[in-house]
Amino acid sequence: MDLIKQALDYFLHLDDELKKIVTDYQNWTYLILFIIIFVETGLVIMPFLPGDSLLFVAGSLAAAGSLNIFYIIILLFLAAFLGDTVNYLLGNYIGPKVFKRDFMLLKRDHLIKTQIFFEKHGPKTIIIARFIPIIRTFAPFIAGVGTMNYGRFISYNILGGAIWVVGLTLLGYFFGQIPFVKENFETVIIGIIILSIMPPVIEYIRAKYFNKKAI
Repeated sequence: MDLIKQALDYFLHLDDELKKIVTDYQNWTYLILFIIIFVETGLVIMPFLPGDSLLFVAGSLAAAGSLNIFYIIILLFLAAFLGDTVNYLLGNYIGPKVFKRDFMLLKRDHLIKTQIFFEKHGPKTIIIARFIPIIRTFAPFIAGVGTMNYGRFISYNILGGAIWVVGLTLLGYFFGQIPFVKENFETVIIGIIILSIMPPVIEYIRAKYFNKKAI
């Protein structure tokens, strides 16, 4: 419980924490941010890192002159792109081997359903998932498991990564230094988190409503 409380406190005060990193590590901050975004998007076992809020705060600090906005956008886009690519390749390499025969929770039928899902919704899923915590970490791995066409995946990986990184970073750059935002930063971070989880919630409610209507 204490660990969850500490993590939540860290996320809500991410602006202060990142300022400390900039002060302590200076130019190494770019590498630290690169690693965080790469790990969140590239390692399927690390889905709980604060990607959305981190991009917003990085943009805000760039506006304050602590970081270079062009370096931030280029490096973090590369981190997001490479992370998703590694995750896809891991899924593509591990998935077929795992699903060669049925295990207790891993059925070949699941792989077939994943393939069908990404054939139908793949591009949309890869882009939208960028803005949804946890799901953005699993989506490229599942795409690889489902053997979604790599050329198709890579094009939407680039598009989704660019929209995510550039959009949230510039949002922080242009709005992060507004006095109201600075004075209510915790509320802003909570708002970003809520907005991030809204798409799957809306989709769930919609699916449930239409299912009931169909019945």
